[in-house]
Formats: sequence, C-alpha cells, structure tokens
Amino acid sequence: MKIYNTLSRKKEEFITIEKNRAKIYVCGPTVYNYIHIGNARPIVVFDVLRRYLLYKGYKVDFVSNFTDIDDKIINKANEEGVDFKEITEKYIACYKEDCKDLNVMDSQTIHPKATEYVSQMIDFISGLIKKDAAYIVQGDVYFDISKAKNYGILSKKNIDDLIAGRRVEKNLNKRSPLDFVLWKAKKEGEPYWESPFGEGRPGWHIECSVMAKTILGDTIDIHAGGEDLQFPHHENEIAQSETLNEKRFANYWMHNGMINVDNKKMSKSEGNFFLVRDVKKVYDLEVLRLWILSSHYRNPINFTKEILDMNKNSLERLYNAKEKLEGYIKYSKSLKLEDEVVEKVDNFRKNFEQKMDDDLNTADGLSEIFELVSFINTDLSSENSKESLEYTLKTLKDLTEVLGLLYKEKEIIPENVKKLAEDRKIAKKNKDFALADKLREEIENLGFEIKDTREGYSLKEK
Repeated sequence: MKIYNTLSRKKEEFITIEKNRAKIYVCGPTVYNYIHIGNARPIVVFDVLRRYLLYKGYKVDFVSNFTDIDDKIINKANEEGVDFKEITEKYIACYKEDCKDLNVMDSQTIHPKATEYVSQMIDFISGLIKKDAAYIVQGDVYFDISKAKNYGILSKKNIDDLIAGRRVEKNLNKRSPLDFVLWKAKKEGEPYWESPFGEGRPGWHIECSVMAKTILGDTIDIHAGGEDLQFPHHENEIAQSETLNEKRFANYWMHNGMINVDNKKMSKSEGNFFLVRDVKKVYDLEVLRLWILSSHYRNPINFTKEILDMNKNSLERLYNAKEKLEGYIKYSKSLKLEDEVVEKVDNFRKNFEQKMDDDLNTADGLSEIFELVSFINTDLSSENSKESLEYTLKTLKDLTEVLGLLYKEKEIIPENVKKLAEDRKIAKKNKDFALADKLREEIENLGFEIKDTREGYSLKEK
C-alpha cells in the first residue's frame, strides 16, 4: 500500500514501525459545538483508513483526541453561565451520536481528553525548558522555534518569510514572532492547574504531542487531519516533539482536502455552514458518508443538494443489488461454485484493492463496487448456483464494509403491507389489473414501494 506523505510530498510505500501494527493519531474536535460537514470529512476518511488496514490484516491503534479546554469552550461556558465541563460533556456526547449515525468505528477509538493529560503536558514542557528550548515570561511558557531543527519541514514554509510576515505582532513577551505558547498563565474566571511555571492551562499545540507520545510512543506511524492543520498546528507538534524526544514524531502525515458549498468556501460569514445534525434532518447520514468517499480524500469536495441527491440514488443502487442477490439466493438451487462467476467476482475484489492501495483511492474503489453491482444486475439470476450467489454477496459485503457502507439491515415490512402485496400478486395472476393497481396505490399510501421482479415482487419503505 502506498500513502501520499505530506512530509515528502510524494507517495511512499507504507511500512509500519511494528510488523502488522499501525499506530495512528488523528486530530479530533474542539468540543464546544456540534460537528459540521467539514469535521465529518476527516472522521469518515480516516475511519476508512483504519477499516482498510484491518481488512489487510493489520492491528490498528487508533487515537483521536478531544480538545476539552480552549478559549472557545471557556467563552461558551461563560455565555451560558455553566462550568466548562458541562459544555464539553454535552458536545462529546453529541459527537459520538453523530459518529454512530455516520457508521464510524468510534467504540474502537481511543479518545483522550486534553484535561486528563495535564500532568504529562507539564512534564513535557519541563523537559523542553531543561533543554533550553522553551522559556517562561510572566507565567506563560513559549517554545523557542530557533531550537527546532528544520522548522517548516511539513508545510514547506520559509522561516524568514514567516517572521517577516508577523513582525507587526504585538506580543512583546516572545523572543520571535513564530514562538508559540505551551502554557498560558491563569486569567480571572478561567479554569487552571498548578504547575512549576505557575497556575495556568496548556496551550493547544502541546496537547496532541503529549497524548500521542503517552498513548502510542515517541514515534508513530501516521498522523492525520485536515489540510488546514498543516500550519501551524502540525508544524508546531513536530518542532516540540522532535526537540524533546530527539526522534522523528510521525513517519507519515496524511491531510484531507477542504469542503466547498456550492463552489464557495464553507464559512459562517458566507452563511453556507452546515452541521451534520442539520443534514441528518433531510438525509440519512449514510448518504453523507458515501458523498465524502466519492472523491479522493486529498481533493477539495463540493457540497450541494443535487450532489447529495445523486449519492442517495447511488446508495439505493447498492441496497437494491444486495436485496436482489438475497432474493436470488432464496430461490436458487444448491450447486457447486461456478468458475466463471468466481473469476469475475475475484477480479472486482482485486481491482478494488489495487485502487485502495493507491493512497486510499475510495473514489475509484467505489467505481469497482458499482461495476460489481452492474454485474449482479445484468449477469446473475436465481438460475445461478446458491454457492456462487453467496460468494458474490459476501464479496459485495466485504468491500462495502471497508467503506463503512451497506450496513443497515433490511427494514421489517408490516404484516398488513405484506398481505396487500400478496393479494396484488394473486390479482395479477388472475389478470385483474384494476384491483392490482388499486392494491399498489394502497401500499404506496402506507409509505412503501412495490416493484415486480422475475421472482415475484420486492417491497421496501419509500
């Protein structure tokens, strides 16, 4: 498998530190609000990365943090007149609810909270101070970027240009405009912790470095997040981690592209800002998941109602193919596997794996799944052997499971709707088409759709 490494700006063969074990850290949300569709993209993309590595036989240690102490959280708590923990607990619960609806493997994710690792952060900062790579000014602690090797190595930014661009900064406590805060001195009305540098709280950049080190070790396989985190967040993580540990922080860096809405950058000021739970009121979130995976993760992706409607129809094609196969299996005879079917189905699996091995190309991987769907729709029937049909169904399930799709069980059809469908079948057999049309209308009025098939009919909720 090859992964595009932001660090080298090229695709590299993925080789783990420990054989068949992948250690992955993904920057998680600051929990002061509901997640928006921009947050959903890395959540879904890197969930698929985990799923595919599991499919390939890796063990995966997957960490995604919660930033549960931050200016935005404190401001929200002050606005609502509650303790900051009430805010964070509420939005962590909401995050997990949205992840469940997006079919994310959240129960297998390690979710450290920043506030649970403050003592380790204090130790980390103390280590940097001992190395003369951090300094204290009036209770604040800053990292001295002049002590970092290759600052700008990830974002490919030039230090001199960055300094020149920040000379207007008014913080006179910092030795350089690029130095960043590791520890913030206590302010009135804010939560704080005791430390050797004085009462205060950790800065943002220190969180991920410390939690990744504590849970996964000094060097991890993959660090991931949105491309907007490359600078300064991920650049600063590299600087402080590699200065303290004197080891490479992460071997591979993966960054997903941004989301546009109607071809404009998504932002609150543009009025085109969509929360996941708002989308959920109109679409099943499996549709949102399919839309996210329909483009390569590094490319920008456009959000429109028309595109979601297209993905809704595509998702229906997947479910229809699965239902069709299950129907064929029900009526087929038990015979031996058909070599021609197995060969074609194996080829779809092989092509899918080749696409996914090429930097997690879910867009082309999906194309292979829809090629398999076309094969199911045009080349298979209940005349095929039960074993061949079951083999095809297993392949369809295996590949869609890698993408976290096609996971819902068939809806339970009420008995009264089944009775109407059976009565309609009899009416059609007796050539009483007027009655058959009337029964179809009754079924549709109850919120169900009936379609005639070679095997009889299929029923599903509208």
